[in-house]
Amino acid sequence: MTRLFNVGDKVVYPMYGAGIIEAIEEKEILGEKKCYYVMRMPIGDMKVMVPIQSVDEIGLRQVVDEEVINQVIGRLKLESTDQSTNWNRRYRANMDKMKSGDIYEIADVVRNLMLREREKGLSTGERKMLENAKTIFISELALAKDLTEEEAIALLDNIIYEKNASI
Repeated sequence: MTRLFNVGDKVVYPMYGAGIIEAIEEKEILGEKKCYYVMRMPIGDMKVMVPIQSVDEIGLRQVVDEEVINQVIGRLKLESTDQSTNWNRRYRANMDKMKSGDIYEIADVVRNLMLREREKGLSTGERKMLENAKTIFISELALAKDLTEEEAIALLDNIIYEKNASI
């Protein structure tokens, strides 16, 4: 069954990030009329149209609440989880986590890649993945805690780098 969101709801679009539903519109595209959520993504300042009947398939969900964000922040403070030394395997595992749309999984990708970048450096592909994962994570963090993009970035950097400063 399709979940119904309302104008003003804060939602997450897996692989794109969090945004706010600004409108619900009916559009005719390729001769077919469909209803769409029109989402404004504050980070990157873009608009996305999501077909309402595809919401479940896409995995659109509410932005998590403050309690969940605080649990995620606690998880960010943990040591990096074991990851394959094989770049390809590690990349695929991280991509699966990001596609899940689960904030805990995305936080793991962000933490692990930020720490790996500092310790060993990242390949171009993993650096792009880290930037994408950070954008997705920061967009939800900002909406959940009512922060600006800059405040959310600073909070993430403080959590990751302060906790692991002794490494």
